[in-house]
Amino acid sequence: MQRLRRAFPLAILLLTCTAVSPLWALQTDFRGGPVTIEADSIAYEGDTDIFRARGKVLIVFTGGVLKADVVTLNRSTNEALAEGDVLLRSDQDVLEGERAFFDIAAKTGWVEAGKMFIARNHFYIRGERIEKKGEATYRIENATVTSCDGDKPDWRLAGRELELTVDGYGTLKDGRFLVRDLPLLYLPYFIFPAKTTRQTGLLFPRFSYSRDKNGLDVELPFYWAISGSADATFYQRYLEKRGFKEGVELRYFPSEESFGVFYGDFINDRLRITETAGVMSRDWQEDRNRWSYYLNQETVLAPGFSIRSDIRRVSDRWYFRDFSSFNYYMDHYSQNPDERFRRVSFLGDGSLGSLDSTVRMVKDWPFYNFTALARYTDDFSSAGNKATLQKYPEAILTGFRRPLFDTPLQMEFTAGYDHYYRQEGQRGHLWELNPTLYLPPLDLGPYARVAPWAGFRGSAWERTDSGTDAGDKHGYRQVFPFGASLSTEIARVFVVGSPEKVGVEKIRHAIRPEIFYNYNYVPDNASQERGPDFLARYGFQNSLTYALTNTIVFRKRGADGKISYQQMMRLMLAQTYDIRESSREVTGVGSDIRRPLSDVTVELDLTPIPNFSLAARNLYSVNYSAWQASNYDLTVYDNRGDHLSLGYRNTQSLGYNYKQTVLEELNLYLKASVTSSLDAIYILRKNLLDRKTIESTYGIKYRKQCWNVELNMTEREDDRTMMVVFSLYGLGKVGVW
Repeated sequence: MQRLRRAFPLAILLLTCTAVSPLWALQTDFRGGPVTIEADSIAYEGDTDIFRARGKVLIVFTGGVLKADVVTLNRSTNEALAEGDVLLRSDQDVLEGERAFFDIAAKTGWVEAGKMFIARNHFYIRGERIEKKGEATYRIENATVTSCDGDKPDWRLAGRELELTVDGYGTLKDGRFLVRDLPLLYLPYFIFPAKTTRQTGLLFPRFSYSRDKNGLDVELPFYWAISGSADATFYQRYLEKRGFKEGVELRYFPSEESFGVFYGDFINDRLRITETAGVMSRDWQEDRNRWSYYLNQETVLAPGFSIRSDIRRVSDRWYFRDFSSFNYYMDHYSQNPDERFRRVSFLGDGSLGSLDSTVRMVKDWPFYNFTALARYTDDFSSAGNKATLQKYPEAILTGFRRPLFDTPLQMEFTAGYDHYYRQEGQRGHLWELNPTLYLPPLDLGPYARVAPWAGFRGSAWERTDSGTDAGDKHGYRQVFPFGASLSTEIARVFVVGSPEKVGVEKIRHAIRPEIFYNYNYVPDNASQERGPDFLARYGFQNSLTYALTNTIVFRKRGADGKISYQQMMRLMLAQTYDIRESSREVTGVGSDIRRPLSDVTVELDLTPIPNFSLAARNLYSVNYSAWQASNYDLTVYDNRGDHLSLGYRNTQSLGYNYKQTVLEELNLYLKASVTSSLDAIYILRKNLLDRKTIESTYGIKYRKQCWNVELNMTEREDDRTMMVVFSLYGLGKVGVW
């Protein structure tokens, strides 16, 4: 029999996929097109307005195909019936079954012995009968659902009845959770997310256990999609040893020029604590109200004119010590300012020494900038905050470097006002003006360049406290700084590759010596010495600073022919020679000797290959022949997923016949990809000075196509936690201890 193929330019039958209903989205408007039907026979019954296609029916439409043995379309009722090995593919979604019925006008229907794949959620659904009840709502009898590929999924949910809303939730009745064919859990009524966009509803809970601080710790978040430009998350958290902690996060984005996030929490803490940490101690033997809040708001009022608020407050200086295992601030920590709703710039753990709240207004012009700032500081290292110096407001006008009138001179300046306040101690006002003139650079032939400059720094201050100390209540001081820089650069380019080949073409090695001369003249030193403690002292300065910088840069050509540059090495040495100290009168007794040479600063950045980096920031004391500070950070990783980060910190207190280590610590993060599915993780933070382990974490993570499991055990000085987290792709995470 000859196979028939007909094209219908008026689209007698049009099947299209819509955003909310990826399957069975049959439109009632048959005037769109085109649709191609192939079958062994195609017939039209004019009296009943019915089309019948029989024998290997293939209907091709925009975005998909429909295959079946028989397809019947009733144009008068807008109903279609497909029978025999039915397969409907719409974009990436797939529907299969023995018989399928479609109500084109209502966009409903059913499939017997059906199988369905929803690509956006990567869900595979089977059932004796799959019924489409609405725009994106399905009811499945004797259903199974999984996100695992293959005929034998690693896990699946099975139940007597499943109600599923695409981009919403699924509700399973009389259900079971099966691993392969082994039932592990009975789920009489189970709700799970089937979301790909923002939807109001419960989020997956978090479970953990803390041996000493919290006991059983359970958090159940609820998400509220308020509008297209605002949402909120409510955090209901139960801590066995402390009580209920309520938290809320509100995020809003009313326009491209304005966005913000507010978070706050509260707990009536019932844990009884008696402890001492350094100079601080507490004896809490009754319930205490504890809270925190955070506001990050930024608004652009006009081009170059913006206001940003970063308000961070906690009820007490023990807050981050008690909730360091998990809190909102650690979970949203980021140093990337582009992450608008994840801009917590501090690590909210027990090591946090202070917390700053700021409100900043910035106005930019082509050659000027005005910044107004208010800052409040919570000092966690002291028993109280009354003596902590606060700065609000602060106003700074900056003039960028530019030619001075029609002269060859260039000028920049800053002018500022600060108000210093605290409840106990000196407070008052400070005004400052700091213009700087730059002479045109002088080229010493082709070999070096000299750049001289001169400036003025004037300050006026007034105290507003009622202190009776001997200091002046108001005054001023003047400083006249000037100096010059002498620099040159020696460089050579080595050709190591061919421009036609992929890889390193050239290597540039440069050596840049620099000398800086700085001189400060302070004519009224006595007035400055009688100033308040919030006045930064400026001393006489007569010094030379040298710096020697070595850099090696690769020029590389990629496979696409594009040129890129990579700095392989940067090594910088710098030291200051104090001319004034070299001529100071000394007694020559004991440690009273001249020490005109400062510590040598050594900075090294080494990246010889893309997956390796080493950074060193060290100070060497030539006066005591010892390293005063040694800081190293090593990072190694590969394309397989292995990662090593190692940090070492060492600080020495040096003196005459005296050397003492004041800080020595080691931080290690190691992730080994044992196989393509198994990772092993080890984290170590060690105080080498006191021979104490601050934190040690052992963990493993096993991944499969549709699930993974993480096991972590963490031990700190004051607590021990264990957590197992199961992630079922498509459903979320479930953690147990």
